[in-house]
Amino acid sequence: MSYSIGIDIGGTFTDIMCVSYEGTAIIHKILSTPQDSSIGFINGLKEIAELSGKPFNNFIAEIDTIVHGTTVATNALLTSKGVKTALITTKGFRDALEMRRGIREEQYNNNFKNVAPLVPRYLRFTVNERIDSKGKILKKLNEKELDLIIEKINSEKVESVAICFMSSYKNPIHEKKVALYLRKKLKNVLFFPSCEILPSIRFYERISTTVVSAYLGPIVGNYLDNLLQKLKSIRYDGKLLIMQSNGGVVIPKQVKKNPAVTVLSGPAAGPTAGAFYASLLNYKNCIAVDMGGTSFDASLVTNNQCITNNEGSINRYRIALPSLDIITIGAGGGSIGWVNEGGLLQMGPQSAGALPGPACYNQGGEKPTCTDADLILGYLNPEFFAGGKIKLNVKKAINAINTKLVPGLSLSALEIAAGMYKVINSNMAQGVRQVSVERGYDPREFLFIVAGGAGPIHASEICTELEIPMFLVPNVSSVFCAAGMLLGDLKHDFVRSYFSTFANLNRKKFLNLFTSMETEGIKILMEEGIDKNNISNFPVLDIRYTGQYHEVSLEVKWEDVINYELEKISDDFHKEHNRLFGYSLKDEKTGLEIINVRLRMICRNKKPEFLSESKMSVDPADAIKGFRNVYIPEIKEMKKIPVYDGDKNIFNCLIKGPCVIEKITTSIFVSQNYDCQVDNFGSFIVYDRAKYPEGYRGVCRDTVLRVSV
Repeated sequence: MSYSIGIDIGGTFTDIMCVSYEGTAIIHKILSTPQDSSIGFINGLKEIAELSGKPFNNFIAEIDTIVHGTTVATNALLTSKGVKTALITTKGFRDALEMRRGIREEQYNNNFKNVAPLVPRYLRFTVNERIDSKGKILKKLNEKELDLIIEKINSEKVESVAICFMSSYKNPIHEKKVALYLRKKLKNVLFFPSCEILPSIRFYERISTTVVSAYLGPIVGNYLDNLLQKLKSIRYDGKLLIMQSNGGVVIPKQVKKNPAVTVLSGPAAGPTAGAFYASLLNYKNCIAVDMGGTSFDASLVTNNQCITNNEGSINRYRIALPSLDIITIGAGGGSIGWVNEGGLLQMGPQSAGALPGPACYNQGGEKPTCTDADLILGYLNPEFFAGGKIKLNVKKAINAINTKLVPGLSLSALEIAAGMYKVINSNMAQGVRQVSVERGYDPREFLFIVAGGAGPIHASEICTELEIPMFLVPNVSSVFCAAGMLLGDLKHDFVRSYFSTFANLNRKKFLNLFTSMETEGIKILMEEGIDKNNISNFPVLDIRYTGQYHEVSLEVKWEDVINYELEKISDDFHKEHNRLFGYSLKDEKTGLEIINVRLRMICRNKKPEFLSESKMSVDPADAIKGFRNVYIPEIKEMKKIPVYDGDKNIFNCLIKGPCVIEKITTSIFVSQNYDCQVDNFGSFIVYDRAKYPEGYRGVCRDTVLRVSV
């Protein structure tokens, strides 16, 4: 038997899913180890081996692939704990990084301050070189200028250097010369030329992205080297793949070349998992949300495709690399409750994390969190959290609220806990609006998939606020992103800037750009052990109407590129522009311009076989563990309701709300106006009783992972 394992290390928990190629699966959660994430990684493997019933060495020998989602890059960027970084750029552009685009983000806030640049001014160096927008050298590089810069880099003990020259996307010769020269002189410093990170137009986006990669480079590189060394020490000789922000996976060597591709490494697996579970219910469109210990992630899938952005930002630092369109807000189980200057209760974005964690964890935490509120409201079982491995202290949860919040709100601990529950649910509902309504989609028309250890407790109220009639809690919801990692494919994105109107497009140059990207991609994928016959190409064109400033990224067919079908591509652009903005200028015969050409190259990974699950079921009444007092939002009071064992075989059963369904790795709150059906593969379909008076009648494919915990 051989295994594939997905390991998603979050701010609070490390989620693990182990799947054999016969289809059986083990899911598990452990507390993360923020001081060194690789410790939690190896601890997770040891605990999974124990659950499998096999000796550790034998279990490791049977692992074929490990796919890893890491928050190392994300956390370093969010907490400004990257390395000391320098920047070398063209003379006259020293302050471009700090000036950004010259537009104040909050135009009417006179006290607004931009985030501090990742490279301070005294570490930003210039050289007297210049290449024009056509790629012609106007001022040759004088390498002797670099010697003084080398002295300063040495004296300041810089660990990483970003190199970004004007128009290097057209002609990278100067960047490559500088990188080569400095690498010979500075052996212990990493160098990141922009031509290797983002060879595309728009100087600020390019310089910002390159600096982010340089800032994160040693942190990510050291983490991966440390992890690989630990895997070697336990005699693991299978593949290690790292999840990228674009939803694909890649070998560690490629990540070290461009660490910025991992800033959304963990959450990027969520949309992939969402698309898979939506397909089991014959849905092509879904919204997938994941509420963990630190954050809440929301993403949208249309027509079985995860939406991709070519620009984004983390902590207000611009990163112009392809990433899945995921909205992340600070709303998790560890989100801290506090009272603002106006006397209003707030939740997050600050989090208690894994250490010290919520007050009820008994680890020294003193601030009231979402988990503390959920415990006081009865949604969590203090004796069965994480299957009983973590004992929760109700008294400490109440004391945290009494100490920190009661003086400012003059309410009881129960009333404040209910308020915390309502506020964080509203915050998450707004996150769903951002990813759906603000993009022109009605969330009521999408399958709502809820994941994360904390998500199912809050889903009923989120759906009530958004008028979503039904939500799905997959049988692996608590390790949702870890499951999605096992469904990811090897993926590489390439870009070349080519500014031209459609009328003046040079066919040879146009096709040569795709040929060069394809050649580069084949080389990389073959280094990863891929047969080039298994590679699929997905071209994308950044197009706009003449006179526009922002473009639309349009995915086109490979054959349309090869056959130079400009008329068809134009028609597709008009349709996409109309869908996005409600109008097109086709009838006005407005000209079109190409800004960038992109190529996404994918090699499909081998996926585990999914086996049919037995439909044998117990009576729901036999799955009742007991009754306890739980807060019911509809009546705003505590009520004694049944608690079901969600790990029993209750397939195809109807469970009436209100109730709590407890699993080892999560709990599901079915509110008073909702009922729940458990489908034939162990997932929970919770629906509004008034909108589905005869029960949910969806058709499910007879496919499932056999899951044990």
